[in-house]
Amino acid sequence: MPNTERQADVARWIDAAQRIVVLTGAGISTDSGIPDFRGPQGVWTRNPAAEKQSTIQNYLADKEVRKAAWRGRLEHTAWSARPNRGHDALVTLERRGKLHALITQNVDELHQIAGNSPDKVIEVHGTIRRVMCWQCGERAPMEKALARVRAGEEDPACRSCGGILKSDTISFGQALVPEVIDRAMTVAGEADLLLAIGSTLQVYPVAGAVPLAKRAGAKVVIVNAEPTGMDELADAVLRGPIGEILPAICAVPPPAH
Repeated sequence: MPNTERQADVARWIDAAQRIVVLTGAGISTDSGIPDFRGPQGVWTRNPAAEKQSTIQNYLADKEVRKAAWRGRLEHTAWSARPNRGHDALVTLERRGKLHALITQNVDELHQIAGNSPDKVIEVHGTIRRVMCWQCGERAPMEKALARVRAGEEDPACRSCGGILKSDTISFGQALVPEVIDRAMTVAGEADLLLAIGSTLQVYPVAGAVPLAKRAGAKVVIVNAEPTGMDELADAVLRGPIGEILPAICAVPPPAH
């Protein structure tokens, strides 16, 4: 069935739904200039050393890895990125009273900047806009730490305890926050429609929200540029540019004549 017909079906499902849960991955932010990780232009595809910086064991053990990570944070695309039409469409969904929760694997906070309520957004991998101390757990705005790096500190330490600072994101080898994952799975089980957007659906336990919602009786829609491992589970798969598809399916429908 052509995408346009399928989009019309999904738009009707959205119109009928009361508790939509959205799961977003890196694909929704690429139109904002934030590269994904494993795609052709992905961060790790182009710079394999960046993957080493994303591993918590290497980060904690090696000062040179931390220095490189801080230099990378100074230049991170998130600081200049603006929400795109895909993000805006999900704000529309919330304003229509349809959005139950927004689970995101992204760390850029573009959903909140676009206008989604912070209490609706569940950041399963944290946020790059904060730093945390690995020793004492204190959190602070990232900008304060970046100002210290600009002033000449190559590897700024925690001002409270002298511990190692890192972005408040989940690195490889670092445990997810159980309460956050529990909340994500709870809302997935409450959905009457789940939209999985811009995610390869390969990273667990977050990807498990899709079969969980399906088992609980929700319709599942996958919107992604590439095939995912869960396409067979979906009631509809919309393949193409996310920034074009989401505004079309999330818009307020025209009045019936």
